[in-house]
Amino acid sequence: MKSIAVAGVAAMAVSACATVPGANVAPGSPITAEEAQVGAQYHEQFVAQFGGEMTGPYASYVDQIGSNIAVQSGLAQDRNAFDVTLLNSSVNNAFAVPGGYVYATRQLVNLMNNEAELAAVLGHEVGHVAARHSARRQAAAQRNQIGGVGIAILSSILLGDNPLGETIARGALQGSQVLTLSYSRNQELEADALGVQYLKNAGYDPRSMATLLQSLAAQNQLDAQLQGRDNATIPEWASTHPDPASRVQNAVQLAGNNTGVTNRDTFLSRIDGMIYGDDPEQGVIEGNQFIHPMLRFSFTAPQGFYMINSPSAVSINGDAGQAQLTTGAYNNNLDTYIRSAFQAIGGEQQQLAPSSIERTTVNGLPAAFGTARVNNGQQQVDVTVFAYEFSADQAFHFQAITPAGQSGTFNSLFSSMRRISASEAGSVIPRRIDIVTAGGGDSVASLAQRMAYTDGQEARFRVLNGLSGNDQVVPGRKYKIVVRAN
Repeated sequence: MKSIAVAGVAAMAVSACATVPGANVAPGSPITAEEAQVGAQYHEQFVAQFGGEMTGPYASYVDQIGSNIAVQSGLAQDRNAFDVTLLNSSVNNAFAVPGGYVYATRQLVNLMNNEAELAAVLGHEVGHVAARHSARRQAAAQRNQIGGVGIAILSSILLGDNPLGETIARGALQGSQVLTLSYSRNQELEADALGVQYLKNAGYDPRSMATLLQSLAAQNQLDAQLQGRDNATIPEWASTHPDPASRVQNAVQLAGNNTGVTNRDTFLSRIDGMIYGDDPEQGVIEGNQFIHPMLRFSFTAPQGFYMINSPSAVSINGDAGQAQLTTGAYNNNLDTYIRSAFQAIGGEQQQLAPSSIERTTVNGLPAAFGTARVNNGQQQVDVTVFAYEFSADQAFHFQAITPAGQSGTFNSLFSSMRRISASEAGSVIPRRIDIVTAGGGDSVASLAQRMAYTDGQEARFRVLNGLSGNDQVVPGRKYKIVVRAN
């Protein structure tokens, strides 16, 4: 959650256009002027929605690799025709949109283990654009009169696929990510095939498509394990890419016996020192506590719930309900603020209003809350908005959804919100990637002990370095660990 955050972004181009750019363009054709205009028009909104744009050597390197692989697509002959952005996000995510705009998060880049894998993930995304997948999905959505299609995409990241989350998702995520609609399995396989072909053309090892998909699947499984979830499908790569694990064997077959360069050591040296996980400027998750050193607040998730931090909100997810912390315009009136939050959640389809609003104080903060009972199409649910005043022009609120009669599920969450001191804020130190060389006496266990985590050290080390359960470290070989460093 960024220091200035407003949930959701303005509706993207597709929701405002009668026709979808690229929908009638032959796959593999060069970028059209209309596609370039759409990409440029909404580039800044995408950047803002996904954590902001990183600059400097890390970003330059990703731009170089992304532009070089994108040229293989035939969308443009000049690598300068592509705009490759490294996003400051702790979510594993990559996407590309019409007009030559390609995006990858630093978290996803950190998961890669060589340059060929980075080229593979970016080539896969460019393949979606070259095949005009998103344009065709958007056109179908328009024909079916689907509005606010971004809801379905990010709700799985922020609120899970549980239908309880749909009401909150509608308000918090209306209109976002319309240009990156969820892809079908056939479209994923086609983008994999195109990405593999781009790797071959550029001289990279095409087997890297399979190894990156293996890493993504392993990371999904580890996230589920660490968060106490029974499934490994949420969160998923961009939440638009169905099950990377099921596509690994197909990618192996596409690569065949071809080989090429991976540039492993070059890649590792170029990502050395990059922030890993949450950026303190956007707040950090430490166990079941969320701390925002810039905005100077903290709260604690209930036992049995896990959190996901995004640029616009923090979500708290569990079987008993979902909640989300976000903010909105505030003018020194909590009652008005809460009613506006309910209206945003309900949207045009459902006029939501609390049955009443009660005032209280939480750890010295002026606060207020209200609840509304609604039918989400499958069952009766309680929607709660619990707001806190931090100053005359700044407030934050939880919006929570639970089965009817169970709104008390989040009472401990609501009562945990507090200001933090300057010293507590200053003690938040980011995690970073540190590239180390294994010595003769090193093992997976010895290197894993250096990981800046109190849980799952060895599992985290193995997934981060693409090691299976039986793989061992090789003396003299470079590996990634995660350390605390300013």
